[in-house]
Amino acid sequence: MSVKLEIKDQISSLANEKDEMFRLLDEHKILQFGNSYQSWYSRALRILQTLGKDRIDEFIALYQADPKRKSLTSMTYCIQDYTRGVSPNSGNFEHKAVAKIRLINQFQILNSLSSRIDTVLEDVEGHLFTSLQDSELGAALELVKINLRAAGALAGVVLERHLQRVAINHGIKITKKNPTISDLNDPLKSEGIYDVPTWRKIQLLADIRNICSHQKDKDPSKEQVTELIDGVNTIIKLIY
Repeated sequence: MSVKLEIKDQISSLANEKDEMFRLLDEHKILQFGNSYQSWYSRALRILQTLGKDRIDEFIALYQADPKRKSLTSMTYCIQDYTRGVSPNSGNFEHKAVAKIRLINQFQILNSLSSRIDTVLEDVEGHLFTSLQDSELGAALELVKINLRAAGALAGVVLERHLQRVAINHGIKITKKNPTISDLNDPLKSEGIYDVPTWRKIQLLADIRNICSHQKDKDPSKEQVTELIDGVNTIIKLIY
């Protein structure tokens, strides 16, 4: 199962517990409700930490009592109070109803996060992909001191993989099963993702990569491999 589907299933599972917790609230079964709610709250909070960091404080405030509150009112009463058996002495508000409203608010926040799954995971994936690229180019620079061909081949792999990602990001279909840099470069230029000078630059980088990976009768120079690594670094920062 993909991460996306797993998170959707988790949110759906948490949402499906709503009726049972409402029943326990309505029947005023504080102990049973507390046990069910605490388990639910811990799992829901993990989803918030992934998809809704900007809603965490709001979510927690619906459960947790404000340590600075001066009095117990319908505005300051929270789910934590209910699970502890706390009720207003004056009886000026129905604490069970307030706890239920707080719980409804939490379910609403949780359900709203479903629309964020695609965007958040894409951001995370993009960040990890960028970090990996930077690490690999750093390794390529180190390889320059040891093996020029290996350094150039690694930089070429980074460029090829990046162009594949660019094609996916822009919905450009590449028919070849294992496309080379040139196979990717031409359609990306044709679709207007970048201009002719950039296309020429990438083609030059592809030529150097081919010397490193395929042309055994010609060794790449240090200058060529350095140009390849620097060029790939520029492309992955500008084209996405």
